[in-house]
Amino acid sequence: MEVEVDVIEFRVPVENNKTLFVWNILSTFSDAFIYESIWNIFCNFGPLYLVKVCPNAAGVEPGFYALVKYFSAAQASKAQRATHGRGFFQSSPLKVKLSTKQYPNFLHNSKPLSHSKCQDLANHYLGFNGWSTHIVTLKDISNCDNAGRLSTTTGDPQEITLKYGCIMDVTFPQHGLSCRGVGVAEETVEGTGPDVVLPKRGKLQRWARDKAVVDAFEKVLLLVLGNGKVVVECRVERDDVLQDEDLEGLIKVNDIPWSQFDPDGQEENEDIPWDLSVNM
Repeated sequence: MEVEVDVIEFRVPVENNKTLFVWNILSTFSDAFIYESIWNIFCNFGPLYLVKVCPNAAGVEPGFYALVKYFSAAQASKAQRATHGRGFFQSSPLKVKLSTKQYPNFLHNSKPLSHSKCQDLANHYLGFNGWSTHIVTLKDISNCDNAGRLSTTTGDPQEITLKYGCIMDVTFPQHGLSCRGVGVAEETVEGTGPDVVLPKRGKLQRWARDKAVVDAFEKVLLLVLGNGKVVVECRVERDDVLQDEDLEGLIKVNDIPWSQFDPDGQEENEDIPWDLSVNM
């Protein structure tokens, strides 16, 4: 007997089969009301990555359309079948279709989720007690790669570059698994007084921890079975099997995949290419 399996990744969903296009929304409602209504309707079918409400283009009948992005293709398909043709909060029926237009492969390279979305997704499928984090090491690496060097240019304020590296374990006790992640945070600070430097150190330590957790979750796959059971799989890399006592001094500047991190520690960009092509 075949078992249905839905694969959930801790990455920004970009696949068309996870995106719903909702239109025929009347113009009598505010953007805020539509957003809340759409979210409350579609979140019943599974966790949502994004809901976006937009006014119809000029030259088209006044009204709105919405884009709903799921982490799961199966949940998006179920939501489409259950909501298409129903009015919910308005007298006329909503039209709901899965996106179908194909984009070049290079537009399908998704980014890791933000720290907060990783937590929300893990809590939804595993529960608050289904996973935990542990700091393996958190180090000041400001002396590496010229970080920590003071600016001595005449007339310029004194600057120092601070950098912290962190290695974290994300553990799934009920599954007997753990994944290891690495995070680095860096910022140049004007002034070297403790009132300036100390708050920045605390912020960078937090950013490094959050980025390490995100890096660990990137290696995690959640397999959701048809009966609702969730199986956790971890992609183990060579460096992940090192013993903790072997990690002293392991974090080096050249070991860090810098390009994957947002130096401002902000939410990932949600202005991804939206597919508005549907089967009418």
